[in-house]
Amino acid sequence: MLKTGRSGTTTTVPSARRRADGTVVVVPERPVFSTRASREADWRLVLVVDVSGSMEASVIWSALTAAVLGGVPTLSTHFLAFSTQVVDLTDRVEDPLSLLLEVRVGGGTHIAAGLAHARSLITVPSRTLVVVVSDFEEGGPIGGLLGEVRALAASGAHLMGCAALDDTGNPRYSVPVARQLVAAGMPVAALSPLALARWVGDRLRGESR
Repeated sequence: MLKTGRSGTTTTVPSARRRADGTVVVVPERPVFSTRASREADWRLVLVVDVSGSMEASVIWSALTAAVLGGVPTLSTHFLAFSTQVVDLTDRVEDPLSLLLEVRVGGGTHIAAGLAHARSLITVPSRTLVVVVSDFEEGGPIGGLLGEVRALAASGAHLMGCAALDDTGNPRYSVPVARQLVAAGMPVAALSPLALARWVGDRLRGESR
């Protein structure tokens, strides 16, 4: 079990397997995220995931992360896939395999469109988490992207930009664009799924770090 804070933990559901020599080993199979936040404190998480041609590895971990966080009873998880268009795959969040089968990787990158769609889903900004997973190689005007980030930040929503990871887990993203996003109000970091779960857990219990 990995602690994500006083109110959030990420753990796995074990499965027993018998080895050839007869010994039994417990193997973790399915990750589960749980929180002790009160039922009244409902939050919304909007994952805005870049599915352009260079994003395959990060799309896989994004789908798994969405499935884990989708099990949190006090968190409503949305999954928006974008390239040059935005597709809402929220109804597939609970099944990562089904979600991955629906994702079509390829095309250009229009982060601003993904953020505009995310902004349309927000009803209570102070209890909304908007997480963008991208290499930040924006294909549209950078001014439109920065405008969407500023509008979200000004609304009071909690923002996080997650840099794309390659097959070995190393970050791969546009540093100049990321710097502009940070200045506009969106922190950017290279986060593993577990590190992102920690960040979500911190937000759910009201921490600002």
